[in-house]
Amino acid sequence: MALRSPNLNVMVSAARMAAKGLIRDFGELENLQVSRKGPSDFVTVADTRAEQILKAELSRARPDYSFLMEESGAQDGADKTRRWIVDPLDGTLNFMHGIPHFAISIALEEKGEITAGVVYNPVTDDLYTAEKGGGAYHNDRRLRVAARTNFAESVFATGIPFQGRPGHREFLMRLARVMSVSAGVRRFGVASLDLAFVAAGRMDGYWEETLQPWDVAAGILLVREAGGYVTTVQGTGNPVATGSVAAANAALHPQLLKVLKIDEGGAA
Repeated sequence: MALRSPNLNVMVSAARMAAKGLIRDFGELENLQVSRKGPSDFVTVADTRAEQILKAELSRARPDYSFLMEESGAQDGADKTRRWIVDPLDGTLNFMHGIPHFAISIALEEKGEITAGVVYNPVTDDLYTAEKGGGAYHNDRRLRVAARTNFAESVFATGIPFQGRPGHREFLMRLARVMSVSAGVRRFGVASLDLAFVAAGRMDGYWEETLQPWDVAAGILLVREAGGYVTTVQGTGNPVATGSVAAANAALHPQLLKVLKIDEGGAA
């Protein structure tokens, strides 16, 4: 069993507390009050309630820490060097359609570096945790990325840009290239769980762009602590800050970047 730090224990406890409400609301989908938040980007009462619970639990344990949360944005605490990066419900569209594939994602950032992460699917009770230098775990079982080295035998996860957002043309070009040289591509709609699946060796790699820090901060740490590599799709820059992510094992990562490369003229 993994030995968790006090901060990681706080994160796991908060995730499990918020999960109770999500499980209840998931079982009563027809009663949810749903409002439009933007093109293909919905918010539910469950989402807001889960965020409030997470904020309350994390603040109670660490009252000075700052926050970056999906619904309420950035909030500075007395300690500006440490902040929680929180997505209370990653996979809102899945949740609303009764698809049991969504997650709570919590990351701890200290002095600009992600040091702890939790990704938790309440319905399946799949808990993924990681700490910098301490490894990644799935329900206390140590994780390692897949050992596959042949791109043609590998399966990749990705996310399709939402309606109205930039990047559709580039995405379709990259998707066509990856599909033509790999064993397949899967689209599950939950970035945090896609990264957790890479960490667990269920997926050989993952790429996506136009993401937010709360979508990927915890998942990126999971992959790295499971022995994988994570960069931007372009190979340079900070994936948490830019929202551009390409993840795979040491052998497949450079191959993935090469397949995803688009030249300045727009050709793949």
